[in-house]
Amino acid sequence: MVYFELNRLGFNCGTSKGKCQKYPKYCMSCLKKKLKELSFEVDSNFKVFELDSYERHLQLEREIIWQKFLDVLNIRHILLIDKESGLKLLSYSVLGAEIDADLLSGFIQANITFSESEKVSLNGSKYAKNSQFYELQYQNFNILLKDGKFIRICLILDEQASDYMRTDVLQFLREYEELFNKEITTFKKSGSFNAENMTEYLVDALKITLVFPMSLANSISPNDLEKINENQIQKAIVSLAKEFLVSKSFFFINTLLNRVKKIVNLDPSIILYEIYQLIENGIIIPSNLETVASDIELKQEAKSEKMTKYKSISSIIIDNSQIEELHIEEMNEGSARNLIKKAVKKGKNAEKTLAYQVAAKEFKKALFLAREFNLKTDISKISQILLDLENKEKQLELEFVMKAGDNAEKNGDYINSINNYQKALKILEGFLIFNISDSRIKKLKKKIIKMRAEI
Repeated sequence: MVYFELNRLGFNCGTSKGKCQKYPKYCMSCLKKKLKELSFEVDSNFKVFELDSYERHLQLEREIIWQKFLDVLNIRHILLIDKESGLKLLSYSVLGAEIDADLLSGFIQANITFSESEKVSLNGSKYAKNSQFYELQYQNFNILLKDGKFIRICLILDEQASDYMRTDVLQFLREYEELFNKEITTFKKSGSFNAENMTEYLVDALKITLVFPMSLANSISPNDLEKINENQIQKAIVSLAKEFLVSKSFFFINTLLNRVKKIVNLDPSIILYEIYQLIENGIIIPSNLETVASDIELKQEAKSEKMTKYKSISSIIIDNSQIEELHIEEMNEGSARNLIKKAVKKGKNAEKTLAYQVAAKEFKKALFLAREFNLKTDISKISQILLDLENKEKQLELEFVMKAGDNAEKNGDYINSINNYQKALKILEGFLIFNISDSRIKKLKKKIIKMRAEI
């Protein structure tokens, strides 16, 4: 006989509320009876939710995904242990917790053996062979244990496990022992254990990928792109993810979630649901930490070049190697003035071509020389040139984000519009060339409030 377990099975009882005299008092018993007639096994964990509408169904989906995310954030380490011998079969670190897996598995086995013989655990809680779960403390962590037929799963957690997590662990253990029965049987007979493909299954079954570093697919099909553009939240998520990927080769869901929430005041479960849909559709791609670490090393040089492109000109300074190239010890005031003049001229030429980084570098070189020789007039003049240059760059940046926000607003893309308007506010409120009473600040804030209401 082949046994299946169906998760979140929907059932239409076929009778309307108004015509059923037993609604709602006897719905549970009636439903159980009908399911048993269809050969379904209904145990004590059986739960029923009445869904009045698609909106309620969607809300339930969001709540489930949100809880799964919280559960994964709670997990530090996972161990699979042979129930009979207590030997470690598989060890997986979720959030980099430093755990001695062999020591921990020995500690668990000793604790369980003692508990079974004395009917009391080391922490004073009752334990019996037939209990669903066993919990104890280890260092600063909570440990959740569940026995299967052959395997014991051990989760090292920051906090106590939720009911959702317990349900997922039960389901995982049943499926795991069925799927890898051959490998478990071989271990029982020979002591040799082949863990190939088990880590991948563990990660997928418990949704560990939700805390993995993320990137975007290299290409998105026209059909998927059309669907994303029809969904304001998904469109904003993809747009913000691209922004994150300018400076790094990955991003994390938590970072993306918080960024979207700052733009539009939505419940985080709604935002996470849309992120999850993009993961399921292959738009957002999870990568394990080892892959990301290797990728960072290989792309470090290219990444540095890209970062330089977006670096604020105010952060560009003369480094030691550039100072040495000037040979200051060989200069006098006359030669310094000549070099300052050349640097300023070169900087102004670069500024005309909008090469602001090159211009700033030349101006700062000139300022450095002026300070070294205490040329007060030149110091004042060049400092003003640098300030004007930075003002000019900020003005261009402001114009760009204002235009982008305005275009997005006209197209009904309110989330991306708010994102750009918030960048504009940051420039207006944070840069000295603008007055805090600037009417644009008040206007932008009103626009943002209005668009949030629309969303």
